Amino acid sequence: MGVLGYTRVSAGSPDADAQLDALMCAEVSVQDVFTDHDTAEKGAPGLPAMRRLLANAEEGATVVVWRLDRLGRSLSEVLDTVSLIRERGINLRSLQEGIDSRTDTGRLLLDFTARLHEYERHLSSERIAAGMASSRKTGTRLGRPPLDPSEIRDKIRAVEDARARGVTAADAAQLVGWSRATFYRHQQEHGSQR
Repeated sequence: MGVLGYTRVSAGSPDADAQLDALMCAEVSVQDVFTDHDTAEKGAPGLPAMRRLLANAEEGATVVVWRLDRLGRSLSEVLDTVSLIRERGINLRSLQEGIDSRTDTGRLLLDFTARLHEYERHLSSERIAAGMASSRKTGTRLGRPPLDPSEIRDKIRAVEDARARGVTAADAAQLVGWSRATFYRHQQEHGSQR
């Protein structure tokens, strides 16, 4: 059982000096600190250092962070991370908030955080269901727009003509923007157009 530190440097922030200083004051060794660097790039990978930390942390270990918001880039991600840490039997200590899961008060605050997470997920699913019900009431079609049958027949004909010239099914389907499986599915539903 050890003490591990975690820092996350947000995009636009120069470095993690303040976080590291706080962790060093809390007696976390530099070699036991895992650091993620957020990028401003859309679709950038998640938090690989956090995944490594969780893989290395044994049950009973303590993860120390400067503030809880360092555990993720959004409230949802922070709550997910807190839940993961708790499920693994790892203690959590947040220096700025004074939360330590080894104390009764710390456990109470983390329990509240976990309940907040469940509540947020429940609200999110309710909002989605209400939005879908509202869309159905107003006649809004959900999902992909319907395909024009004449366009499908034209594409089937084009693929079949290419196949007759010796082009493979995959290459012929790609000519009209389909996969081979999509071509076969439409051919089965609409029949051969030759």
